[in-house]
Amino acid sequence: MILTDQQILKSIEDKQIVIEPYDRKCLGTNSYDVHLGKTLATYRNKTLDAKKHNQIEYFEIPDEGYVIQPGILYLGVTLEYTETHNSVPFLEGKSSIGRLGIDIHATAGKGDVGFCNTWTLEISCVQPVRIYKNMPIGQLIYFKIDGDVDQFYNKKVGAKYVEKVTRPVESMMWMNKW
Repeated sequence: MILTDQQILKSIEDKQIVIEPYDRKCLGTNSYDVHLGKTLATYRNKTLDAKKHNQIEYFEIPDEGYVIQPGILYLGVTLEYTETHNSVPFLEGKSSIGRLGIDIHATAGKGDVGFCNTWTLEISCVQPVRIYKNMPIGQLIYFKIDGDVDQFYNKKVGAKYVEKVTRPVESMMWMNKW
C-alpha cells in the first residue's frame, strides 16, 4: 500500500519519515518531490571492474547548468537528506525528466527501512540535455510495511551506504564477498 499525502505528513510529524530540507509544496498526492544536488561525479576509467574500487571524480554543476551526454554514467545526489523508519521508500524519476530522455536510476530505486541519507542517482540520457542544480529530479513514494523489522538498514552490520554524505557515492560492489 502506498502512503497518501496525509499519511506522509503524519509520518513526518511522528519522525518516522525525515526530509531535510522539507518544503510542503513538494508534497504530492502520494509522493514527495526531490531535487538534484549541486555535485555530479563520473568514473575515472571507461572500463569498470565489479571486484575493484572504481574511483570517481567530482564536479559542481555551474549556475548556467551542465550538458550531460549519452554513453556516460553520471552519479548525482539528491539535495534532500531522508530517513525512513516505518515504510519502504522508492525513488522514481519525475515524468517531466523522463520526457527529456533522462533516467535517474539504473537499478537502485528502492531504499530499505532504516535508510538515512541522501540518494545517489545513476543518471543517463538518450541525447544531450542541460541539467541544473536544485531542479526537480525525482519523487519518493513510500510503501507501508507489514510486520516487524529485525534489522533496519542503518543498524545493519556491514551496510555499505550508511555514512552521511552530500555528494554522490560510487559503487561499493567491490566490498561484497563472492
